Amino acid sequence: MTEQIQPRPGQVVWADLTISNAEQLREFYRQVAGWEPQPVDMGGYLDYNMTIPGTDTPAAGICHARGVNADIPPQWLIYIAVDDLDNRIRSIEELGGRVLVGPVGEGASRFCVIEDPAGAVCALVQAG
Repeated sequence: MTEQIQPRPGQVVWADLTISNAEQLREFYRQVAGWEPQPVDMGGYLDYNMTIPGTDTPAAGICHARGVNADIPPQWLIYIAVDDLDNRIRSIEELGGRVLVGPVGEGASRFCVIEDPAGAVCALVQAG
């Protein structure tokens, strides 16, 4: 069994590509990056953890723009761990950004998608 390492605030902890046709892009990245898809049941459809070849180690996710992902723009989205998601959300608009999605989820799975003042998009996820 591998030890679960808690993300540190400020660390990029995940990357997802959220698009309308996850199967098509799953195959694209299988061929281009060599990643192997592992299906993730989303209750009526499948998203994919893309793993490093020959391992069960996830490299990134390829997701349908459905459910909690319905409003996420079609792009690679990094997830940055933060120590206090609610406090960070309060700061976003004060600093010229916007919350686009969320917050959604619970505990360490709680996240929101934000747009910075330049228009770039990323997600913040509660560390720990």
